[in-house]
Amino acid sequence: MDRGIKIVTGAATAVSALAVLAILVFLAVSALPLFESGQFGSTLAGGWQPTGDLPRFGIGPMIAGSITLSLSALLLSFPLSLGICSFIMGGAPRPLRTFVSALVHFMTGIPTVVYGFLSVLLLVPLIRSATGGNGLSLLAACLTLTLLILPTITLMLLARLGRFDNALKLSCTALGMDEAQTQLKVLFPLAKKGMLAAAVLGFCRALGDTMIALMVSGNSPRWPDGILEPMRALTAHIGMGLATDTHSPEYRSIGAAGLVLFVLTGVLSLVIRSLGQENGEERRVA
Repeated sequence: MDRGIKIVTGAATAVSALAVLAILVFLAVSALPLFESGQFGSTLAGGWQPTGDLPRFGIGPMIAGSITLSLSALLLSFPLSLGICSFIMGGAPRPLRTFVSALVHFMTGIPTVVYGFLSVLLLVPLIRSATGGNGLSLLAACLTLTLLILPTITLMLLARLGRFDNALKLSCTALGMDEAQTQLKVLFPLAKKGMLAAAVLGFCRALGDTMIALMVSGNSPRWPDGILEPMRALTAHIGMGLATDTHSPEYRSIGAAGLVLFVLTGVLSLVIRSLGQENGEERRVA
């Protein structure tokens, strides 16, 4: 029985690894014309101007837009996630903590397109009426992405902080520490690697989202120059470029965009894996 399980899990691991390798090869082949022509570097750093005497098909604005959007959403969602975790683990009434926890779990199952649709119906008109712009902007995409990645970060923080809660709570109480002091002075410092891993995971979640970036960011291929201005992310650029001619410069830029996303998410996944490893201090406490 054990041998059969090992064979099945080993086969599943091999298939997963081959699938990832196949994706990498496909993206590399898609970007190969850019490497052969020596235009890969200019495609990454250049701007997007497909019309005119000297057309340019650089994805630099989209790379900057993706990083700016993801970091902005992370800066908003991470403190909120810490606050929700403190509320759930703190001294709030149990029915209220149960409700908030159930709500966070429920949010993880909402399709991304629903967030985008509600943002177009509710958030974008609100921003439009408040600022006078068209509403489709970095701000709209950032606020929507914040709501999207909030439950992911919160659940990962709860999983990490919950490992120490039962083991240390009585000791901290015996020392005269209240709930806030226990969390701020004991739990948070011990779980700092897990908290950083949760932040990186939230950033990856925001970086890889397509629907929100496609629906509410405005999709203007320009360098991010204001929170109320439209922008375009790499994922949205890929989604929009798939409808172009497969031999066009626009389509070739998709291969470069996909390769950049693959490398970024791969590196960040390795960071999460390294941060997920327990250090000696966490093992002793657990």
